[in-house]
Amino acid sequence: MLAYIKGTLEMKMTGYIVIDVGGLGYKIFMSDVGIEKIGNIGEKVKVHTYYKVREDDVSIYGFNTLEELKMFELLISVSGVGAKTALTMLAVCEPSEFALAVISEDVKTLTQIPGIGAKSAQRIILELKDKIAKQQEIEKINAQINNKSATKSKIQVAIDNNQKVAEAMAALQVLGYNKKEIEKEFAKLDKNELSTEELIKKGLNLLGK
Repeated sequence: MLAYIKGTLEMKMTGYIVIDVGGLGYKIFMSDVGIEKIGNIGEKVKVHTYYKVREDDVSIYGFNTLEELKMFELLISVSGVGAKTALTMLAVCEPSEFALAVISEDVKTLTQIPGIGAKSAQRIILELKDKIAKQQEIEKINAQINNKSATKSKIQVAIDNNQKVAEAMAALQVLGYNKKEIEKEFAKLDKNELSTEELIKKGLNLLGK
């Protein structure tokens, strides 16, 4: 398994680069945006890598940041999303934007990515939402262990908001309200500044009208 490759950038082609490491040229597939950002021919570069091994294919995929690599690994774990599609998605969507769209169940943003329709977006949300939430929780714990800033990212805020909404919806359903009616009314609210209790109260007011 190759975690990263560091060497001299020898070639920049459409869809891939070649890095020379001790006389060996590694062909590494990258998104066009990633290739633009990697640097100039002759410079020392470092790319984080995903090593794909199949019976009829051995390929290396490269990324400028660890965040891009993590996003790629998440994407290819979704049924129906291959490596080429994942690279295309990386070219038009930053990892943080993608994660936020998934956590927020923002189908509209996801369908703006080439090759992703409404059904594919729903499948991506279904398969990745919990994985991204767990990844964020691990990073949060690691930050606390390393005494790093506890400032919440947009992704963590979205995760917290989803948790509050889920708890408020469950409470309102216990009181006899229909889930679709609750979702319709909650869509009108700015949920960022509301606690679970406040969401329940506002929900009761809206549903009672």
